[in-house]
Amino acid sequence: MANSNTNHSSSSSIDPNSGFCTETKIYHSLRPHAPLPSETASLSITDYVFSLLCQNSPPPETAALVDAATGRRIPYHDLVIRTEALAAYLHHRVGLARGDSAFVLSPNSIHLPILYLSLFSLGVIASPSNPINSEPEVSRQIELCKPVIAFATANTAHKVTSIRTILLDSAEFESMMTTRTGRTPRVNISQSDTAAILYSSGTSGNFKGVELTHRNFISSLAGTQACRPVRPSPAVILCAVPYFHMYGFIYCVRAVAMGDGLVTMGRFDLRLMIKAIGDFRVSHLALAPPVVVAMVKEGDFMDGYDLSSLEAVVSGGAPLPIAVVERFKKRFPKVQLTQAYGLTESTGGFTRMMGTNESRRFGASGRLVPYCQAKIVDVETGIGLPPLKQGELWARGPTIMKGYVNDKEATAMILDSEGWLRTGDICYFDSEGFVYVVDRLKELIKYKGYQIAPVELENLIQNHPDVIDAAVVPYPDEEAGQVPMAFVVRRPQSTIDETEVKDFVARQVAPYKKIRRVSFISSIPRNAPGKVLRKELIKLALSGVSSKI
Repeated sequence: MANSNTNHSSSSSIDPNSGFCTETKIYHSLRPHAPLPSETASLSITDYVFSLLCQNSPPPETAALVDAATGRRIPYHDLVIRTEALAAYLHHRVGLARGDSAFVLSPNSIHLPILYLSLFSLGVIASPSNPINSEPEVSRQIELCKPVIAFATANTAHKVTSIRTILLDSAEFESMMTTRTGRTPRVNISQSDTAAILYSSGTSGNFKGVELTHRNFISSLAGTQACRPVRPSPAVILCAVPYFHMYGFIYCVRAVAMGDGLVTMGRFDLRLMIKAIGDFRVSHLALAPPVVVAMVKEGDFMDGYDLSSLEAVVSGGAPLPIAVVERFKKRFPKVQLTQAYGLTESTGGFTRMMGTNESRRFGASGRLVPYCQAKIVDVETGIGLPPLKQGELWARGPTIMKGYVNDKEATAMILDSEGWLRTGDICYFDSEGFVYVVDRLKELIKYKGYQIAPVELENLIQNHPDVIDAAVVPYPDEEAGQVPMAFVVRRPQSTIDETEVKDFVARQVAPYKKIRRVSFISSIPRNAPGKVLRKELIKLALSGVSSKI
């Protein structure tokens, strides 16, 4: 795979504002960057995390990990000791070795970052899964990652019956992290070794195992370090995103590498999160879009809580409607709201907002991160497009996955021979290098030859004061091919009806974009990172759901 460690070219054909090269039609990252470690060096994610931790040198009293529910704290000194002790136990007593795979089925906990780092240091592949997955779903994922051991909790272990399982919420696991069982093993790990197997959301019905290497994560961490602002004290981050998802997975590893405090919630609770901001002086929140929406639409209960420490909220996993961004800014004028864009296949975000000025770009998902390149490709001709032209976003760089586990056909469909990852998202760059996500390529509604982006219509509907949430899907039509159908969640006691929704949208869009059908439902189905599960809504629409629901 062709990966580039350089952001800039000596060529005068690269626009210094957008990063667009008129000769190659490639967008280049203009972020600060530093040389990556040599690809041939033996280096695990854990080695690199601890080397960055030494550079960032948080004060000894800094809590590395905090449990929001119990207040339990693990300082950085103890985190390193526990990571090394656990690695030694898993190597000497359990027999884990480089190339083995470990399945993880657990809600967020302060134990997970320690477990991940211990596994990485041994060259063992970490493969976390959503703890609410069904047993058949878990079995499918186990078939993909072929683990020799599982780590679960008392509530999830019954779903993993075919392999040895260690309970993360047991006294036995606590002992593994605190009892020395021999020398910490030094394993010769290649950066090209698979470090983690994470799973695509499965919205198409079949899980895919995404193979990510040590080099992928090291490159992501190096980019964060290169752009890291100078702070008088470590940040305190509350990550309310699942650690089994790419967003939460990279965030919890990154927080440790940067020497920040990481506040962890087990089961998400909005009130507990708001209380934890004051209790632990949280400076940064990492959230999925539905939580941001809840903070602005149902946030009256926050009055009276101390939120003075909050500096920034990071939203990722799905785009935020511009209306929500505007409401957030009005409610929290001193808090930066930043968005990022990426995929599991790209080791998380490869565009990101940084700083106050960039966070003011409503609707944007930031600029390319260090070491990354991108193209906007015309979906009809395959030609690379300049700024302000919409097309499919392709990405390339050292954070792009190795491939899908045991699925050469699916890998070839998304990765080409030059290392370009086809995201399947319709996007565009503006003249200053900011990326705007328009919609999923496969989700565009085809109305009489016109292409309609569901997200655009959803943003409009969500701006109505009587609407809590909305999603738009294609509905088959004999004459037009497809028409936009809206699923709408009303505010309690609201009497908004189908005609009002249609008229509200019609006043703001071209005639071909009008909403033609409306159905009112109690909630919009979404996956863990907040993406609308359109396939479920399409099934609901085709089953004969009427607008009178």
